[in-house]
Amino acid sequence: MNTTTPEAEVAVINTAHGDLVVEFWPDVAPKTVDNFKSLARKGFYDGTAFHRIVRGFMIQGGDPLTKDAAMESRWGTGNPGHQVKAEFNTRKHQRGVISMARSSDPDSAGSQFFICLGDAAFLDGKYTAFGALIRGDSVLGTLGDVPTKVAGGGEKSRPVDRQHVSSIRIVPLSSLT
Repeated sequence: MNTTTPEAEVAVINTAHGDLVVEFWPDVAPKTVDNFKSLARKGFYDGTAFHRIVRGFMIQGGDPLTKDAAMESRWGTGNPGHQVKAEFNTRKHQRGVISMARSSDPDSAGSQFFICLGDAAFLDGKYTAFGALIRGDSVLGTLGDVPTKVAGGGEKSRPVDRQHVSSIRIVPLSSLT
């Protein structure tokens, strides 16, 4: 009988500002973690962008429509063609926590995610937190401070310059040096 536990995996989000390394919380959001890893392994996130940045609150990415500048008016509406049932849990939305973005329907998350820039307790129990940053806090800070302009909905959250995500790789934690 094999009693060893599988090796922990992390996501390495490669940006122009450096890497964000995220640990996962499969104990509280197993389906969400599996969905994120599956999309990342397929290259789904490669070439996307952080399309919504709200200073002091969060950076949002994971929309496949952000791969095409001509689709900018629809950024924030893209998905992978499926949804993941919400896995609300007791983990707090604090700086560095990664959580699933969704519409008003709690079970509408698909591929879009956000990383908190500060404490956002008003999201606790209402959005699926599924991991946290373990490396790259200065990169997160740099992304959170990029100049923004008014987006389609009137919110000043669209980065003036594209905040490109080259890739999201799922790697063993032990492979990080």
